[in-house]
Amino acid sequence: MSPHAAQIVRSLGESGAPMVITQNGHAKAVLQGVHSCAQTQETLALLKLLALGPQQVADGKVMSLEEAFDRARG
Repeated sequence: MSPHAAQIVRSLGESGAPMVITQNGHAKAVLQGVHSCAQTQETLALLKLLALGPQQVADGKVMSLEEAFDRARG
């Protein structure tokens, strides 16, 4: 591990921005903090759900807004 690892980890926690690790001038890996990673995973999960929408409409898996509200209310 780099002798500057603690400083790098601290920087990740403070800025929240991912850090690109390069080797010979080429990007090889991305290091990101736990909070940033969790946000990325949540965003990807939401995008996957949104991507299902058009297929569900094509398959007829839809309901009216009134039905959706009734269902949400229990």
